[in-house]
Amino acid sequence: MRLNIFASAFAGLGALAAPVGVLAETAPPASKAAPPADSMEMSGMDMSNMPGMNMSALTMTGDLGAYPMTRDASGTSWQPDSAPMNGLHRQLGDWSTMLHGYGTLVYDDQGGPRGADKTVFESMLMGMGQRPLEGGTLTLRAMVSLDPLMGSNGYPLLLQTGETANGRTALVDRQHPHNAVMELGAIYSHPVTKSVSTFLYVAWPGEPALGPVTFMHRFSGDMDPAAPIAHHWLDSTHTSSGVVTLGVTDGPFKFETSSFTGREPNQNRWNVDHPTFDSWSSRATVNPTANLSFQLSAGWLHSPEQLTPNVDQWRTTASGTYNLPLPKGNWQTLLAWGRDRNMPGNRLDAGLLESAASYGRDTVFFRVEYAQKDELFDDDPTSPLFGRIFDAVEYTTGYFRSFPLTHSLVFDAGGLFSRYTLPTSLNATYGADPLSFMLFTRVRID
Repeated sequence: MRLNIFASAFAGLGALAAPVGVLAETAPPASKAAPPADSMEMSGMDMSNMPGMNMSALTMTGDLGAYPMTRDASGTSWQPDSAPMNGLHRQLGDWSTMLHGYGTLVYDDQGGPRGADKTVFESMLMGMGQRPLEGGTLTLRAMVSLDPLMGSNGYPLLLQTGETANGRTALVDRQHPHNAVMELGAIYSHPVTKSVSTFLYVAWPGEPALGPVTFMHRFSGDMDPAAPIAHHWLDSTHTSSGVVTLGVTDGPFKFETSSFTGREPNQNRWNVDHPTFDSWSSRATVNPTANLSFQLSAGWLHSPEQLTPNVDQWRTTASGTYNLPLPKGNWQTLLAWGRDRNMPGNRLDAGLLESAASYGRDTVFFRVEYAQKDELFDDDPTSPLFGRIFDAVEYTTGYFRSFPLTHSLVFDAGGLFSRYTLPTSLNATYGADPLSFMLFTRVRID
């Protein structure tokens, strides 16, 4: 199965990428019309001047309906219409294609008694193709990563919890690697009226209608090489092993519901787990202006954690994203809240505020997170602190400078610092307000 999955994924990416060295300069074929004028007007902006955009990208419409393609993000989630859409775009017959991704080399040093250091390589490559079909629009996606090469225990990250490296003990103070195959999916949308469309999204793996745009796909979050510690409250389902989503869009509104596999991926990161479709979620999204997007979602996750198979979870999330194109860059801010209610178990809340701004070659970013953690001692059930809830706060600030390599590749070099505020009862374990830092270099398609 592993060989078949990789063959399908890389064959799709190869078709999209060849030839990707030169952006399309020809008009789209007659069978693929450009987005209707009213879909441009609803966004209230001149898309030709948008950061990260080029005119060849305008041959692509929204995956789910008649709106600007820049609104589309991970899975079937939406971001503000004005958000940048970086990638290599090309017209191949009836297919409008896009390729984007990055590779990041990180030196990670997490401070305090529970800290550790490690050098890791993070990566993601995503290819997409879109064409008209039977009066609607078909979109195919494939996304792969080399994250499993960093090892099943991922990289050190204070206060991060969730999943397992060996099927026996919990990952604590570490961020798990992503699976080698992160998405293989298809979307078909069909107009009902001038503004209303219905859509079907099928993926294995893929992302259900739950939470905001995944952190590695939103401008405010993908500048930071570290995953948020609120990841398992907001967007941890983004690589679910089997997803089916049905939805409808009406201008700035979207309503959708998903059936998906609730279990998090196991420690075998080179494989895709068997789909069970034992969980569900629903999400409502509205983009009231070109610069704003709001979502409210809820879902039932059956047995999400491998080490606690008898625990189910209700998850509720709400978020708002503001994006502002700048003359020589972009500024985006996300405010999000998530609640996990374990059944049986604790009710836990998390909040996230993150922002990133680029101007010319320079980018600054910050992140502030609050999370109620009850898994900080899950790797040691004999500890007197096992199962207790602790209020944890993380502050991160970072900067990098970009250097163009070619017309489509950029090299970034930068770093970040993080500080953690914890209850005094954790001083003996973590130290008083531990500090961490990361240094990183990155090559990305831009």
